[in-house]
Amino acid sequence: MIKDQHPLGSGFTAASTTTDILDGIDLTGREVIVTGGHGRLGREVTRALATAGASVTVAARDPHRAALGEIDAEVEQLDLTDPASVDAFATRWLATGRPLHALVNNAAMLFSPELRLDTRGNELSFSTSHLGHFQLTRALLPALRKAGGARVLTVTSGAARFGEIRWNDLAFSTGYDPGAAYGQSKRANVLFTVELDRRYADEGIRAFAAHPGVIIGPGPHHPSQLPSYRAQGLVDENGATIINPEAGKKTLAQGAATLVFGAVSPLLDGLGGLYLKDNDVAPLDDAVRPLTADNIPSDANSAMLDPAQARRLWTVTEQLLA
Repeated sequence: MIKDQHPLGSGFTAASTTTDILDGIDLTGREVIVTGGHGRLGREVTRALATAGASVTVAARDPHRAALGEIDAEVEQLDLTDPASVDAFATRWLATGRPLHALVNNAAMLFSPELRLDTRGNELSFSTSHLGHFQLTRALLPALRKAGGARVLTVTSGAARFGEIRWNDLAFSTGYDPGAAYGQSKRANVLFTVELDRRYADEGIRAFAAHPGVIIGPGPHHPSQLPSYRAQGLVDENGATIINPEAGKKTLAQGAATLVFGAVSPLLDGLGGLYLKDNDVAPLDDAVRPLTADNIPSDANSAMLDPAQARRLWTVTEQLLA
């Protein structure tokens, strides 16, 4: 709810890590699913939650490539762009009779220079980030209810500030732009969160969307990426990653911290339908702010939390998945 979209004063900072968030928290007995929980941010979320005692299931498109090493977690097959795969994953989970205390909708597709579609004709980033997670979340509702208090944490981005839903052309049949497609999928993540929480809060299922920050990893980076990274202020003149958490440029452990905060922190008990950043509820800022190398706007705005747009997207998504 927009009235609750303001910082709590969590005591954490932009530089806090997953270890900081979970200090003193025992997750023994908690069942968690992390989509894409084997790579980059997802892997750090999986590692942190498992280390704190949670039973974590990683949902991966190709389980054979989802190497977790020393991390104690299960791996199950899930292709978010394939409705049959989503249904099969949910059916397997529900058949175990286990509750689901936290669902971390983490998997996503980053910028694609060319338009890519799933088998149903949906733009691939929208299909992966939104449609697949929408279908998965609804299919797992019985397990979420069974937990007697559950969280759905969907990973979004500050791009949700700028993203717009192309209501008349969600699949970009004309005018494809990689940034616009990504922004649409990230705006959809937040609107989904708003409506999910409205519908199921009374059943003990609360929803949050989280912006992790900008994380490119420690490198070394491919030479073809360096000019873009330099222009964005993400690497220095030598190609080394710049870490500046207050400016949104984070390590994996710092970026994953807000996801873990949203998924399990007791500081969020009783709340929902909110957008998180820097390990707290993000401020609401409707000012128009340019994106520059020194300033990456990522606070919440009213447009991404619009309840009417959230309800409209829910209805449209149901129609797309029918």
